[in-house]
Amino acid sequence: MEKRALTKASLALLSFLLAPMALGQTDSFPKTEFGHPDLQGTYTFRTITPLNRPRELEHLETLTPEQAAEWEQFELRRQNRDLIIDSVGGAGYPPGVISYNNFWYERGENTVADRRTSLIYDPPNGRTPQVNAAGRERRSTYGQMVFESAGPEGRTTVDRCLVGFVAGPPMIPGSYNNNMQIVQTKDQIMILNEMVHSARIIRLDSEHNTKQLKWEGDSVAYWEEDTLVIHTQNWYHDYNLRGMSKQAVVEERIKRIDESTLEYDFTVNDPLSWDEPWSAKFPLRASTDPIYEYACHEGNHGLVGILAGWRYQEAQGNNGDGSPKSETGVVETEEN
Repeated sequence: MEKRALTKASLALLSFLLAPMALGQTDSFPKTEFGHPDLQGTYTFRTITPLNRPRELEHLETLTPEQAAEWEQFELRRQNRDLIIDSVGGAGYPPGVISYNNFWYERGENTVADRRTSLIYDPPNGRTPQVNAAGRERRSTYGQMVFESAGPEGRTTVDRCLVGFVAGPPMIPGSYNNNMQIVQTKDQIMILNEMVHSARIIRLDSEHNTKQLKWEGDSVAYWEEDTLVIHTQNWYHDYNLRGMSKQAVVEERIKRIDESTLEYDFTVNDPLSWDEPWSAKFPLRASTDPIYEYACHEGNHGLVGILAGWRYQEAQGNNGDGSPKSETGVVETEEN
C-alpha cells in the first residue's frame, strides 16, 4: 500500500515537472524536417503605412487608434485613382499610372499593427538619410541615361521587366503585387515575389559568389536561433532599388511571431549612397491566395512603345517626353 502511494506521488511529481516542457513543445512554432524554423507559406506585405514618415506626421512616431483610423481614411481617399480627373493631370498626386482604375491597386487599407507612422525605424526620424555626393552623382548619370533613352538598356529595369520595384531585396510595400512565397529545403531558401515573378535562391552558406552577378545580388543566409538572417551583396548593376549602388549590402531578418505572421526587418548599408545605414520593418501576413504569374516579358509592348514615342518626339524637335528641346532633363520613373 505504501509502495502504491509512493508510486502515485512520484508520478504526480513527474507530471508536475514535465508539464512546462510539454506546454513549451505545444506552443513552439513548427520546424521543417531539417530542424529549421518553418517559415514556408504564401504571404502579403501590403500596408498603407509608408516607407518614409510623412511630413505632416513628422512629430509622431506612432498614432493612437483614433488617429490611425482617421489617417487611413485620408490616405485611401488621397490615393484613390478613381477620384483623379485625367484631363487635369496627376500633378501633386502619388506616383503611379493614373489611367489604372483604383480596383487594380493593392496598397493595403491599414497601418501596421503597432501604428507606426513609417516603416523606417532607424534613423529615428523615420526617413531615409539624405543622399550623399557620390549617390547624387550616380543618380544624375542614371537620370541622364533614362532621359536620353537611346535603347532598351537606356530604360529602367522596371520598364525592361527585369526587377520589380517591390521585390527587392529589400522588399518594400508598393501599389500592387505585394505578395510572396517562401519555400525551404535543407540547404536553400527560395523567396518568390509576385512582382515580375522573381524567384531568389538563397544559399545557407557563409561565402558569397562573385562569378555570376545577379540583378538581385548574391544572397547567403544563416540561422540565428529562430531568425533567418540573409546577407545580400555583389549586385550586377549600379542602380538598384532606392538608388543603391552595386557596392550596397542588405541584411534581412525574418522570424515567426505568431502562427500566421512573420516579421520582416532589413538594414541597407551603402556608403556610396548614404553616410549612414537605414532600417525598416513590417509584417508578412499569411495569405490563402496563391502567387499568380506576372508574365511581364510576354507581349511587353510597353518598352517598344516608349522607345518609339521617344524617337517620334525627338524627330519633332522635342525631348523624348514631349517637353521643349534640351540637353538634360528629369524623367519620372518608379525607380526615382
